[in-house]
Amino acid sequence: MGRQITEMLKGTLEGIVLAILALRPAYGYEITAGLRERGFADIAEGTVYAVLVRIEQKGLVDVQKVPSEKGPPRKVYSLNVRGKDELEEFWRTWGFLSERLEHLHQGGK
Repeated sequence: MGRQITEMLKGTLEGIVLAILALRPAYGYEITAGLRERGFADIAEGTVYAVLVRIEQKGLVDVQKVPSEKGPPRKVYSLNVRGKDELEEFWRTWGFLSERLEHLHQGGK
């Protein structure tokens, strides 16, 4: 299952990160921790940061630099209107695909 799950996650990770951010604004490490708490333990922190760069470039999140007790300021990401729209589309697409996959899994009945 290792390779398949990795490939499937590549296609859905942006939506998953948007779903985490829909709960509350967070910085990279908090998002990674939230993913791990939800069973996505194998997702590397670097992968999450790459997703954050992409969704920021797409204009799906607002970013605020917040002072950190240790080191440089943290970038806190929050879902904006475009991000919420993208997340809604992700859930519609996910529902469409999962419904049809379940139908196939049940023998097409």
